[in-house]
Amino acid sequence: MGPLQGIKVVDMTTVLMGPYATQMLGDYGADVIKVESPDGDVTRQIGPTRHPGMGPVFLNTNRSKRSICLDLKKPAGRDAVLRLIAKADVLVYNVRPQAMARLQLGYDVVSKINPRLVYAGVFGFGQAGPYAAKPAYDDLIQGATALPALMAQTSDGVPRYVPNALVDRIVGLTAVGAICASLVHRDRTGQGQRVDIPMFETMAGFVMGDHMGGLTYDPPLDKGGYARHLSPDRRPYKTSDGYICVIVYNDKQWENFFRATGRDDLRSDPKFATFAGRAVNIDVVYAELARILLTKTTAQWNEILEKADVPVMPMHDLETLLQDPHIVATDVFPVTEHPTEGRIRNMKVSARWSETTAEPQRLAPRLGQHGEEILREAGYSTEEIAAMARDGVTRLATNP
Repeated sequence: MGPLQGIKVVDMTTVLMGPYATQMLGDYGADVIKVESPDGDVTRQIGPTRHPGMGPVFLNTNRSKRSICLDLKKPAGRDAVLRLIAKADVLVYNVRPQAMARLQLGYDVVSKINPRLVYAGVFGFGQAGPYAAKPAYDDLIQGATALPALMAQTSDGVPRYVPNALVDRIVGLTAVGAICASLVHRDRTGQGQRVDIPMFETMAGFVMGDHMGGLTYDPPLDKGGYARHLSPDRRPYKTSDGYICVIVYNDKQWENFFRATGRDDLRSDPKFATFAGRAVNIDVVYAELARILLTKTTAQWNEILEKADVPVMPMHDLETLLQDPHIVATDVFPVTEHPTEGRIRNMKVSARWSETTAEPQRLAPRLGQHGEEILREAGYSTEEIAAMARDGVTRLATNP
């Protein structure tokens, strides 16, 4: 009984941004119906697999959903999705709005069928600007919102993308918030609405929230940028035998650090003594911190700094992260038995509620696994479903 129990979502998204958002809605208790083309979501093919069409990217962004295949380019396929939409609370899509219009599934059409529907689009650009019809991908939006330029400024001068689908996941999270807010409005007023969640504008605000700096003012006071984030020495620190993540931030932490390291000389240095002094001289401060941390092992520093109540964490790689004692104790990645894929690592819902339990409702589905049951719920007879399968309108999964 998650907090979204009773909410029905028609999920017309593919790849990562939309599926990540709808997976969260499913984890929170919504009944998410994933509408796939006969070829399936492309992420089914990404990464190592035990069986075709069940790759790790798909498994980790499509749990808590039911899958149905519909060819929306065929009239019968479009009619079927409209039947689903008529009984839904939310429709989520991540193609360009122009594509939805070509399918005759624009808001002007579906809102007449279901006025209570929250019609949520996650796509590249707001529809009032010159980029409205442009395609968008995570890498493109990272570049357009200055992330590679910032990466270059803090390293070797070479622009690089963040090695994570950062945009897709941040915009997906933003979509979840926007959808839930729209549902609250709908429940208060009885009226659904269209909500657009554009990637470019969302990420521009996300990045500039940290780095607007003097550009906040008109005229500008500087060229923008948060000095601490842009310091070349803001990185995991090298120890005598590895690396460690340390941040000494406020005055109390610096006092503890001076005492633990025997560096009383820095206490009277104006570059280190106050928050304002450290902020102005952040490169000098971080460079000195790097020199100090090079003098002992990772284990020694971890013991010293934890005892001194200075914030410290290990620098993990992908494998050691799974073995972190806190991650293990809180069972973030439980090993689960998938009905077709065998033992897999699932991902726990990180948020905790005191009154409603939010856990993954089901593991990621095979292509079309729930097509027959979904069509029956929509009022189709056995004969009609068989005819749709025969005509290529739908594809029903065979038993594993």
